[in-house]
Amino acid sequence: MPTTTLPSLAVMHLQVQDHIAHLQLNQPERLNTMHPAFWRDLGAALEYLQRSTDVRVLVLSSTGKHFSAGMALETFANPDFIPQDRSPEGRAALSEFLWDMQQAFTRLDNLRIPVIAAIQGGCIGGALDLVCCACLRYATQDAFFCVQEINIGMVADLGSLQRLPKLLPMGLVKELAYTGRRWPAEAALAQGFVNGVHTTQDAMLDAAMACAREIAAKPPIAIWGSKQALQFARDHSVDDSLRQMGWLQAGIWSNRHVMESVQATQQKRAGTFAPLEPVRHFAQLDAEPGPGSAPGAHSPAERITS
Repeated sequence: MPTTTLPSLAVMHLQVQDHIAHLQLNQPERLNTMHPAFWRDLGAALEYLQRSTDVRVLVLSSTGKHFSAGMALETFANPDFIPQDRSPEGRAALSEFLWDMQQAFTRLDNLRIPVIAAIQGGCIGGALDLVCCACLRYATQDAFFCVQEINIGMVADLGSLQRLPKLLPMGLVKELAYTGRRWPAEAALAQGFVNGVHTTQDAMLDAAMACAREIAAKPPIAIWGSKQALQFARDHSVDDSLRQMGWLQAGIWSNRHVMESVQATQQKRAGTFAPLEPVRHFAQLDAEPGPGSAPGAHSPAERITS
């Protein structure tokens, strides 16, 4: 059965209240840089959130002056991390290594609930890759974004070059990718990359939480379906997306949800909606049936010889 216990995290903090999960990067003294413990915590948090039946929306925020300075530079000095570039075999291994890192952010992108990023100060390098996976972004006036990788002689490789073209004009993406300039929050707001800019970190987080409460008040299955449709439309043609929408709506349509939403609005009360079903992994099911436990079941030997 899916776990209901919050995961134990080393460099992040996760809490859940009123169907809203709040995941905070919690190493301000290190500028919330990304090192192996960051990846372990992110994976554990996303596993919990994906399987939870209570959580309806995630707010991703940070602590301290800056959201995150990106990859921890000391990681690059670790012999176990330094890519082996002296052979084709070593470079092939690097490709798989990067794929594994990229999948952590892809899991955030594909999380079955909406993700809201609350960003203050610098959002640099890998942190930009991270917030590109959010559905909505709120920022402080002093926030800025930077494709830092180009400034240290490498290509950004964790998703910003692939996701930003879906979010911004290509000319702007190329400018950011080629120059490594700091892109201020107000400019990001003008391009629709952030949904709001606020004077203080507290005001920005309040705005993110207010939006989260609005989302959490809607039927979870309708929110899930909306995200599925939007994710599909992002990567497919309008015609294909409309066809997918028909199949999706046919699969999740609920007269009861519609009537409850209408009645709740008329009666000026919160709607009452069923949670999403828990996500289960087949490999983690505790199901080893004994002989005769399933009607009509046969042992593997019987199935082969019958």
